[in-house]
Amino acid sequence: MDFFDLLTMIGGLALFLYGMHLLSEGLEKLSGGRLERVLENLTNNRIKAVLLGAGVTAVIQSSSATTVMVVGFVNSGIMKLSQAIGIIMGANVGTTITSWLLSLTGIESDNFLLQLVKPTSFSPILAVIGVVFILFVKNGRKRDLGSILVGFAILMTGMDTMSSAMKPLSQVPWFTGLFTMFTNPVLGLLVGALITAVIQSSSASVGILQALCATGSINYAAAVPIILGQNIGTCATAMMSGVGASKNARRASIVHLLFNVIGTAIFLIVFYVLHAFVDFAFMEEAADSAGIALVHTGFNISATLILLPFANILEKLSLILIKPDEEEERQAQENELFAKMDERFLSTPSFALEQAYSYTIKMAELTEEALNLAADNLFAYDKQNAKEVEQIENLVDRYDDEISSYLVKLSSRNLSEPNSRKLTMLLHSVGDLERISDHAINLVGCAKEMDKKEQHFSEKAMEELQVFSQAVRDIVSASVKVLKTEDEEAAKAIEPFEEAIDILQKEMKKRHMKRLKKGKCTPQLGFILSDITNNYERIADHCSNLAINMMQLYEDDTHAHEYVEQLEKEAGSAFDKMCQECLRRYELPGKAIK
Repeated sequence: MDFFDLLTMIGGLALFLYGMHLLSEGLEKLSGGRLERVLENLTNNRIKAVLLGAGVTAVIQSSSATTVMVVGFVNSGIMKLSQAIGIIMGANVGTTITSWLLSLTGIESDNFLLQLVKPTSFSPILAVIGVVFILFVKNGRKRDLGSILVGFAILMTGMDTMSSAMKPLSQVPWFTGLFTMFTNPVLGLLVGALITAVIQSSSASVGILQALCATGSINYAAAVPIILGQNIGTCATAMMSGVGASKNARRASIVHLLFNVIGTAIFLIVFYVLHAFVDFAFMEEAADSAGIALVHTGFNISATLILLPFANILEKLSLILIKPDEEEERQAQENELFAKMDERFLSTPSFALEQAYSYTIKMAELTEEALNLAADNLFAYDKQNAKEVEQIENLVDRYDDEISSYLVKLSSRNLSEPNSRKLTMLLHSVGDLERISDHAINLVGCAKEMDKKEQHFSEKAMEELQVFSQAVRDIVSASVKVLKTEDEEAAKAIEPFEEAIDILQKEMKKRHMKRLKKGKCTPQLGFILSDITNNYERIADHCSNLAINMMQLYEDDTHAHEYVEQLEKEAGSAFDKMCQECLRRYELPGKAIK
């Protein structure tokens, strides 16, 4: 093997690792958070947990990613430690799919159909299709599919390049002698664990081992302990994700390590005891890609079948290693409110975005509650209600800080186009919701001022304010519903509603001026009424913003912001009809509005 063969091998390894990264990333994006939600809503049935863990890992091609997600779920309180154990076991089984795909590269036959099954034969076609999707198709999901196809093609090209570059090593004495050292099970375990811990992917390290098999220098006596070590090395990613997490999350990563260490110890003892008595003849034979995949799968399935009945014991062992205390309980209560926005989920952007969205909806519900309480205070001031509005507003402020901070961190990740639009929508929306809650506080301030000065609106002013107040309550309720349902048509109906509220405000000001001239209202109450209607009008403006933010999910940024300017507001237009309908629904008592 000369210098150029070494360069080829390194290049092949780089392509292999990048292809695996691209494939996994594309699959995660295409799933759009759905697979993660399946895990989140998992039942307590451990067999289902194993199957789901295996299924999700087989799809996203990374047991490390699945395990890190599980650690995040446990840390956030979404999933119990007992539920996580089954997922972790299933993840180990699911990751073996990759090794079977890679083993197809070793097919040797002149038969056309068998050659066609070989990945190196069809991966160029997949690469062409993938590149077309990425370069010429605007649909986000098809672009993600293109990334998957290109990633798979690069992965297989890298694998083939590595295998070809390593074949000359079979003639190098020092290289063939190197692998006789690995027949020592302990040394093989350490090597497999170290390599996997460094590249943080058991699938990738198994793939590298399969490529080395092309030299014909690695027998099963050397390969078996390395494979077992690779399963221990993959725990490094989950262990690192547990650093700084809650004790329960660290226990989940410990369970992952215990499962692989205990499983390896049992498999190693049973396998080598049987080998001592039976003498497995295949141990001295040269390993091939399919054989590596078989050993990898056999170990993980065996370990899962043996240890699944003892999942409770693994949980108890983790509790012994990381003991609970009072501080843990206190921190759990403090972190419970925003725990679902765990930073570990940032590595799975679609799911992290769904978590932020769920918190935004909760924030919107709190904002609506604050407004309703504040509006009630205008007609019957209640100190307890006023205090509750202040408490909700403080909580809404915290929601704003937490969600905005999380979304800013998420924005640096590689997001699909739809997810990027949704993130922008949420960032703008939390700001508008926070401002609505601020206006609710202002309304409470108006009510407090009237109560303190013992001032009251006239009967007509109160009737008008009741109607106006109900209109604003309803537009807030409609906007919150738009946020929950992502209904584009409902979002388009908010702007005419806001226009009607503007007209209502102007009419109320006209009527107030008439009462003021007739001496039926005092200037002090006039200022308070002006403050109330101004706050209500600004709340409606923020509702309009929320609707326009939602429309960004369906149209590009420019179209969404130009929407208001493009509306046909002339008499008889669709916009005017919706506006007039709102005015009829919220007609002020007395003279009709024109």
